Amino acid sequence: MKRTLLTLIQLLLITLLVIPASAGNKKKKKDKKKEAYKFEVTIELPATSVKNQQRTGTCWAFATTSFIESELLRMDKGEQDLSEMFFVRYAYPAKAEEYVRKHGLGNFSQGGQAHDVMTVIKKYGFIPEEIYSGKDYKGKVHNHTEMVNMMKGALDGLLKSTRSGLTERWPFAINSILDAYLGEVPETFEYNGKTMSSQSYASRMMNFNADDYIEITSYNHHPYYKPFILEVPDNWSNNSYYNVPIDDLIKIMNHAIKSGYTVCWDGDVSDPGFSHKNGMAILPSKEWSEKDKDEREQLFVDYIPEREVSQEDRQENYNTQRTTDDHLMHIIGLAVDEHGTVYYITKNSWSDDSNDFGGKLNMSEAYIRLNTIAVMIHKDALPKDIRAQLGL
Repeated sequence: MKRTLLTLIQLLLITLLVIPASAGNKKKKKDKKKEAYKFEVTIELPATSVKNQQRTGTCWAFATTSFIESELLRMDKGEQDLSEMFFVRYAYPAKAEEYVRKHGLGNFSQGGQAHDVMTVIKKYGFIPEEIYSGKDYKGKVHNHTEMVNMMKGALDGLLKSTRSGLTERWPFAINSILDAYLGEVPETFEYNGKTMSSQSYASRMMNFNADDYIEITSYNHHPYYKPFILEVPDNWSNNSYYNVPIDDLIKIMNHAIKSGYTVCWDGDVSDPGFSHKNGMAILPSKEWSEKDKDEREQLFVDYIPEREVSQEDRQENYNTQRTTDDHLMHIIGLAVDEHGTVYYITKNSWSDDSNDFGGKLNMSEAYIRLNTIAVMIHKDALPKDIRAQLGL
């Protein structure tokens, strides 16, 4: 009996010793999660406030509008708040026409590309947000689901009526749907005490020339330093992009930022290394599927070595559709972490309170090398040697 009692006491003492140690380990692990990457900003170019695309697939309009607003700041035109929905309103009729011409086999959705904004500017200019909010329905947020379903249904119904030919009236129906949801765009408006149109505001007051901007990509299934039509669904207008090797694309982006030009970025954000919540996008050397639970939990906390990305890696991901045309954002600067890794300071369009970093994030160079679909820049932001190779 005494022996049994002694054994129980010994077990109790061992348990009491083990529990604090275990609790200490858990606390240590919990405290470890509070650690974070430390970034030093090397360049951050002037940009307007972070906006919110809300319940719409219009990142292309928000990112490119933000890009243009930074261009206007660079051009000493002051801080402007342009209407994103102005570009959406005028892009849809052209998208509908393309969809009908392709007998419904094209892409009619909320997505788009940076050049869609420039195409609208060439024809219609742009307009301040305070003049045209692009929201003519109840509710606190932009939500285009119903509007797009209405247009898509109308277009698909139209295409069932082609046996006797289409009339010239159907574009008016699409414009009526857009006006019903987004509101009519005013022909003229008062701004700073002057009466002007969207065209005169953009070209005369802001002196903005949409022809000064180009899009660049990097894939080896087409010749380098030549333009080609990039094969992604949201390139519904079949625009051409200049093609360069990935090393040159990184060189272009870095040269642009260091020369005072921001970059409009189009790429994939479905990679597990992308976390807007944590304000980071990285490309760990170890695949996500190979990580255990602890390794996944420590992502964005402990420093993790990143992959080296080759041109062939990019091409394979594009060919297998692991890299897809997900999202457009606005790159406004450069930063480095405590290990000297370069990051691109990126302005998102998910509101300024969507994370603890004011709606921005840092994307590593490795992430950019693999997951960039394309960029838009001012032609003057090109390094001289690459500009000559492109014939610009």
